[in-house]
Amino acid sequence: MNPALFLTATLRSLPHGAAVTRILAAAVAAVEPGAAVRRFLRRDGERLIAGDRVYHLRDFDRCWIVGAGKAGAPMAAAAASILGECVTGGVVVVKEGHVAAESLAVLQPRIDVIEAGHPIPDARGVAAGERIADLLQRTGERDLVLALISGGGSALLTRPAPGITLDDLQRLTGLLLACGASIHEINTLRRHLDTLKGGGLARLAAPAAVVTLVLSDVVGDPLDVIASGPTVADPTTFADALGVLERYELVPQTPVALLERLRRGARGEIDETPKPGDPALARVHNLIIGSNRLAAEAALAAARNEGFNTLLLTTFLQGEARVVGRVLAAIAREIVAHNQPIPRPACVIAGGETTVTLRGDGRGGRNQELALAAAADLAGIPGALLVTLATDGGDGPTDAAGAVVSDTTIRRAAALGIDAAAALARNDSYPFFAALDDLLKPGPTQTNVNDLALIVVV
Repeated sequence: MNPALFLTATLRSLPHGAAVTRILAAAVAAVEPGAAVRRFLRRDGERLIAGDRVYHLRDFDRCWIVGAGKAGAPMAAAAASILGECVTGGVVVVKEGHVAAESLAVLQPRIDVIEAGHPIPDARGVAAGERIADLLQRTGERDLVLALISGGGSALLTRPAPGITLDDLQRLTGLLLACGASIHEINTLRRHLDTLKGGGLARLAAPAAVVTLVLSDVVGDPLDVIASGPTVADPTTFADALGVLERYELVPQTPVALLERLRRGARGEIDETPKPGDPALARVHNLIIGSNRLAAEAALAAARNEGFNTLLLTTFLQGEARVVGRVLAAIAREIVAHNQPIPRPACVIAGGETTVTLRGDGRGGRNQELALAAAADLAGIPGALLVTLATDGGDGPTDAAGAVVSDTTIRRAAALGIDAAAALARNDSYPFFAALDDLLKPGPTQTNVNDLALIVVV
């Protein structure tokens, strides 16, 4: 990826700014979806090798490609190139704007690519879900299904359970995103309100053989949570899903049809999602092909090559974005004051995914809010820099991937009459950084492995 796409006003002004952009570009390049697919899937004549398993293509009459997620198009293009003439057809649903022309050139006309809404599901995602369900219901024992799953798949691949409308799911998704619920909690609900999630895709495909390649966007890479685990046994229950609504006091605001389904399921009146040992999962092989750690390690190696002392702090970064921002700023202060945990010039890397509890009506995303929360604590600390990045290129409902904060951020904002504390109180980080020209805007990266934060002190 072109490092220049990551330049902001602050990075342009610093001698080491170009080095930081090269580190960011290296991290994104390391999780390029097509390369990730090719590392785990290859063809040797009539043998298809997926990880440590071998599939003899002569045993199958048809091969299908289905997929959901922000990285779906390049993943599908790589898989189609590997399978070649064996591909019968397929359907892949991706976030709107996340389809490159080179991917379409490989996929069309055999594989349809449908763009849909994210993070709130829309009618296009439902149409894609119906198309994929119809395809899978026609498969049999001599069919091979290659399922390509990446971050964003939960919203993009939607097939509401009987009695539930798209409007119901949209309302619930909005409530969950606003209350600060974790992705684990959100997807527990999704798995029990949708017929493709929580092993539902595999259940529809059975008895076909299914190979699932997964690009993880969830901390710790739990297969049942990534895109709500469409080909994985679901360890949660209807009762667990109800518990999420109760924990966040959302029951009074939840659409009646959703509550009724969850309550009926908890009483045993509706079949549970597939659990471990379910026969529908007997011919499913799931493989993680890329993750946040891979991107973080690539950033670490690039930073070392740029002459920084480096530390990979964690790839399990979670919590409220504004709290995590102050913690990362505290690490920068520690480096400045005591050369700990590593000496200057330092580049500390953290990966994961934070959450935001909406308190105001502003515009932004978790990475921008994290950066804004750190700004006051970095003020007046020369040489300190914090960079936040959503690896998919889109932070929340914005066209920015994150933001850059330095010791001058608060002063520059004040000179423009902008109050950082007031912006943070309104969850209004996007306009704040837009005014400073410090938003990262690389555009859709065609991948998605959570977020990265760089603490740089020179």
